[in-house]
Amino acid sequence: MGSELIQAFVELREADVLATVESMLAEGADPLAVLDQCKQAMDEIGERFACGEAFIPELVMAGEIMQAVSARIKPLLVASEQDGGTLGVVVLGTAKGDIHDIGKDIVATMLEIAGFKVVDLGVDVAPEKFVAAARENQAVMIGVSALLTQAFDSMKKTVAAVDEAGLRPGVKVMIGGAPVTAQVSDHVGADGWGKDAVAGVELAKQWAGGDR
Repeated sequence: MGSELIQAFVELREADVLATVESMLAEGADPLAVLDQCKQAMDEIGERFACGEAFIPELVMAGEIMQAVSARIKPLLVASEQDGGTLGVVVLGTAKGDIHDIGKDIVATMLEIAGFKVVDLGVDVAPEKFVAAARENQAVMIGVSALLTQAFDSMKKTVAAVDEAGLRPGVKVMIGGAPVTAQVSDHVGADGWGKDAVAGVELAKQWAGGDR
């Protein structure tokens, strides 16, 4: 059933994806495992885009399917994950100069499922906007996403702005996106990075648990 879901998702057959999700849930599948199957499909579509085998319309459609699946699954998970209260506020956005949001949106959904409150600033977010939102919402973390390597400079300026505002070390800065590596994280001065949504959320949970 899992491979059937991934295949339908990769082929962008939205009706089949949603029907398969419903069938899996009805059979008692773990909702988080269902979401992970969809993430695997998103990863494959992202790889096809990177290789020139998929294009912006496919990415947009994949993002819409992911949002539909997330909307179905999130209510099944959020209540149980948040019984102990919120883990804190995370300010999230795509770096200035970049308008890609599919990866960011997946991270936002998974952070909410994990028990965080997410303030999503959208795309093309200036450093000062990250700082203002973090201060206004008493955030514990800022997440900056980018798909374009040109946005690395903006990431670095965002980290510098957070430092200049005196928000660190109380506010952690995490970066992520397909071209992001440990070296990039060191270069921009971030506190950490996530190679994918799952890794990013796990790091956020570690920080929220006191490993700060």
